[in-house]
Order: sequence, then C-alpha cells, then structure tokens
Amino acid sequence: MAKSKVVVPEAREALDRFKMEAASEVGVNLKQGYNGDLTSKQAGSVGGQMVNLMMPEQQWKFQRINRNAYGHCTHITLSMVAGL
Repeated sequence: MAKSKVVVPEAREALDRFKMEAASEVGVNLKQGYNGDLTSKQAGSVGGQMVNLMMPEQQWKFQRINRNAYGHCTHITLSMVAGL
C-alpha cells in the first residue's frame, strides 16, 4: 500500500489490518512492508475488495419483454448503492 497521508495517525494500524483481511479474502499473499512483487491484477483486486467492503453495492437483474419485436427480451441491470 502506498504511503498516503492518514488524517488520524492512529488509524494506520487498523487500515493495514483491513488491507491484510481484504487480501486474504481474494487469495493474495501480502507481507508487511513493500509488496512490489505483486501483479497489477493482484494489487487491484485487494483495493477493489477493500472498496467493496466499505461501500457494498447490490445488483438486481431482471428481464422485460421488448414491445418492439416479438420474442425479444431487453436485459436491464439496476444498480443501487445501499444506504448507510
């Protein structure tokens, strides 16, 4: 994780624990300190998992009949961010 400015210095340890937890959930082996041997895909999956845990989003998918052509369906995806 790049060293970024943390507004609350005491939060650094909690953020590092959170990063390690997210990495283990996606199967990336992180070590303390520099992780320059990770691929971009692995590093991105850790960051993506952290975002998913902080901001859960649910998706519903449903079909509706296209009124313009018989037998055709239009796929609609509705995404909604869960309110906190």
